[in-house]
Amino acid sequence: MQRLGQMIRQLAHYRRQWETVMKASSATSAAFEAPLAPSKLTEVSGFGSNPGNLRMLTYVPERLPPSPALVVVLHGCTQTASGYDHGSGWSALADRYGFVLLYAEQQEANNPKRCFNWFQLGDIERNRGEAHSIRQMIEHAVQRYDVDRSRVFVTGLSAGGAMTSTMLATYPEVFAGGAIIAGLPYRCATSVPEAFECMFQGQTRLAEDWGDLVRRASSHKGPWPKVSVWHGSADATVKPMNAGELIKQWTNVHGLPANPSRSDIVDGYPRRAWSDAAGDEIIEEYVITGMAHGTPLAIGNDENSYGAAGPFLLDVGISSSYRIARFWGLTEPSERKDWSEPAPKSIPQVLEPAAPPSPPAAEVPKAESTAHKPQQSRQAASSPLDIGSVITKALKAAGLMK
Repeated sequence: MQRLGQMIRQLAHYRRQWETVMKASSATSAAFEAPLAPSKLTEVSGFGSNPGNLRMLTYVPERLPPSPALVVVLHGCTQTASGYDHGSGWSALADRYGFVLLYAEQQEANNPKRCFNWFQLGDIERNRGEAHSIRQMIEHAVQRYDVDRSRVFVTGLSAGGAMTSTMLATYPEVFAGGAIIAGLPYRCATSVPEAFECMFQGQTRLAEDWGDLVRRASSHKGPWPKVSVWHGSADATVKPMNAGELIKQWTNVHGLPANPSRSDIVDGYPRRAWSDAAGDEIIEEYVITGMAHGTPLAIGNDENSYGAAGPFLLDVGISSSYRIARFWGLTEPSERKDWSEPAPKSIPQVLEPAAPPSPPAAEVPKAESTAHKPQQSRQAASSPLDIGSVITKALKAAGLMK
């Protein structure tokens, strides 16, 4: 009971930290999500059974090269797909360099703060929950737009960054690369208390232990996606040490040494890179000095500036979206050769009957859900033990559950 009391006090403390972060963005979020510019995204239905109950939105430029690349983008908590696209500048990059965008959007029925559930086992394992929904979206987009399967990428901020870790670990054969912004290592947490611990304190593990979590997530034996890691040194929401733990996880997966192959300064900020035996950079890390929690932006009129500042979208003089696209090879001149006629716009389609929406889930951060298959309820099962009832009451009292 003493440990239970300590856990309840700790959860309440973390809850206050979490609410402080959410309140800091609430005053400006509504204004930012207002129609400063029309949304460029189009919703697509009927992409699969959708066990995670997510929305799929796409952006397809007027002109595309044959077999274009696909970039999957995952927003952060309190954000929407269109708001994050407007702020991060990904659709402007897609217009310029000719690739398709796919946005997965969380629904408030799953998470009232619209966070992806990166700490729930039912959503972070292969062929389950939200991870499976995103995989279904990718397959739909690949077939609809004749995407080059060797050039599928994924990026995300915060909870979206943690879900990016999940996608890279659970479906490594799908992705050529990923970019994790203010995110966390795969399987850093599998419960609400662990999620808060990882965010606000950080969790240290041996590189091999981190790597094993990725290797056990699928039967894939390589090659592995290249990975870009971004974090602000003054991030008080997701502790900056998570960037280092991510580097440990992915350098171990790739079989690379702990020390980088090179270190340099890009747009005024330190960058480290790890190269493979062929000399190709396959892991990079940017630490944005003095930056808080958010996606780094460069707002301006030059060719490497994209996006618009807003909650968790921070103008610090470097465009992470552009630098990530460049790291993936999407800005090469060859990408703009032999472009096709205007591509068919991504219009709402129903290629198969859409899955009925799942019942609303508990508030997130929420108690761990049971394993669920497509069409099963996402509601967490109550523990038959009295201790489970006590914990549930504690979470409700702390405002972590409805």
